[in-house]
Amino acid sequence: MLKVKDIMTRELITISPETEIIQATKLLLENRINGIPVTDETGKLVGILCQSDLIAQQKKIPIPSFFTFLDGLITLTSMKQLEKQVQKIAAITVAQAMTPNPVTVQPDTDIETVAALMVDRSFHTIPVVDKGELVGIVGKEDILKTLIPGSKA
Repeated sequence: MLKVKDIMTRELITISPETEIIQATKLLLENRINGIPVTDETGKLVGILCQSDLIAQQKKIPIPSFFTFLDGLITLTSMKQLEKQVQKIAAITVAQAMTPNPVTVQPDTDIETVAALMVDRSFHTIPVVDKGELVGIVGKEDILKTLIPGSKA
């Protein structure tokens, strides 16, 4: 049974939380990747920046919907959720747009588990961590390559 360590990318491109959004976007596009691990100055994984985080910047700010009930005003949109969306739309640095504390897998995680995570949680890229250290990344393309007989994953 294939494991993450058999298909993961080991040569990592990482960025820091202070990286400007424009630079991070160029890295994603130039390297044709969907996500980049975000690491602090010690190399510890602190987040992940995916294309979807950057696409969020193109969204319009949703206006909260209200309704009245017994002369009271009730909001249908959480202000905290609205604040998060505004922050991503206005992001200048990676720290403002990234997903903090991302879901990770270990090198010995089996491919079926990773595939289920990707499908169930709509992930495209998952960092691989071993004993607290970022050692690789696995993406949907890595999973797809396992379906082609004779291909090196």
